[in-house]
Amino acid sequence: MIIEAARIFSAGEWLEPGWIEISEAQIHAVGRGKPPRDPDFRTAMTLVPGFIDAHVHGGGGQSFDDPDPDAAGRIATTHLRRGTTTIMASLVTAPLDQLEQHVRRLAPHVRSGDLAGIHLEGPWLSPSHKGAHAPELLRAPARGDVAHLLQAGAGTVRMVTLAPELAGGLDAVRQICSYGAVAAIGHTDASYEQTRAAIQAGATAGTHVFNGMRPIHHRQPGPATALLEDKDVFVELIADGVHLHPAMIRRIFDSPARAVLVTDAMAAADAPEGRYRLGGLDVDVRDGQGPAWPAAAASPAAH
Repeated sequence: MIIEAARIFSAGEWLEPGWIEISEAQIHAVGRGKPPRDPDFRTAMTLVPGFIDAHVHGGGGQSFDDPDPDAAGRIATTHLRRGTTTIMASLVTAPLDQLEQHVRRLAPHVRSGDLAGIHLEGPWLSPSHKGAHAPELLRAPARGDVAHLLQAGAGTVRMVTLAPELAGGLDAVRQICSYGAVAAIGHTDASYEQTRAAIQAGATAGTHVFNGMRPIHHRQPGPATALLEDKDVFVELIADGVHLHPAMIRRIFDSPARAVLVTDAMAAADAPEGRYRLGGLDVDVRDGQGPAWPAAAASPAAH
């Protein structure tokens, strides 16, 4: 089948017009101008490759921590309808035994290809920048706990967000990397120096940079500065017009770091407005937005 479109984005360039040849659910050729034969389908729409979202908590009214075994498939289908062909299932902080249950329930969806992997966002996060995570469940990363959750996934836990300044944080970064998962820095009160140490220990990502982090100060640059100046670090950003000022988005894209657009979508994504659960919290969604989590007070040393 050949599809002719008004615009196609492929290999970093725009094809206006362009065409795509598909056979047995695979793209075999992409070209500019008129197709080699009459197209089977014409559209005035713009065609782009499928989106990849590395940070998703849910959608269509359901979350990845729902006990329903079919929830993960429904969430994936919800995002697929919006053009996202590959997603990571992100789990918010919960008791360790519950996190283990979630990981074991989601692991088959990773093996089947419905999900690209599992992302543990917690419980090894800073209470000072907890965001939507229940503070009573946050903890320092004990080696046995980290190993237990990673082993429960049997290779399907692909990313772990943690605050490296916590006791055992740098050891946890090395441990996560040794399992073949990505160690990400987020929900953290780490200093610039502590963040650099975590990167040197193997951390290669920043979770929704600037959000859930110690802010930048001219004498204490903080974690975001350390992440953005490293060309080998992937930094997530939520470019929804709410989480970040446009100037900060420009700052990210102008940095040496590798910018990764994510949604951090919760159950309310592509669902009617109302009340939804995010981890242990009730979230009221109005006018297309959830609440802005209160920022932590700056430490006295930051003034």
